Amino acid sequence: MRDEYLTRWLQKADRDLRVAENEMHTLSGDVVTEAVCFHAQQAVEKYIKAFLISKQIKFPRTHNIEVLLELCGPADPDFSTLDLTRLSFYAVEVRYPDELDEPSLHDAERSLEIARSIRVLVFRRLADDSTSG
Repeated sequence: MRDEYLTRWLQKADRDLRVAENEMHTLSGDVVTEAVCFHAQQAVEKYIKAFLISKQIKFPRTHNIEVLLELCGPADPDFSTLDLTRLSFYAVEVRYPDELDEPSLHDAERSLEIARSIRVLVFRRLADDSTSG
């Protein structure tokens, strides 16, 4: 049951990552950077939650990645060294017109790069767990 639940979180994260990648490579060339940043943030959030699920660590209902990283730290110190502060901004604030300017193309590229690297980290940790257990 837990493995199925974990798999569903990973699938959701992969879908968010795919949406961000698709938007980044839109044929029109007119990238909606806020969408890329939002879906990259969502992917990272879900990958981290999947890691927490794999370690049977409960987490609050939050979009705050820093809170989630703090919970990961005792299980894997590598998560404590990550600085993903900027991504939490993209969870909510970037979606409303009364907040700061639209993210730049560089912001979108960086967000996507971070999401890909977190995916690699989480899948590597999950693979390590499956071979050691």
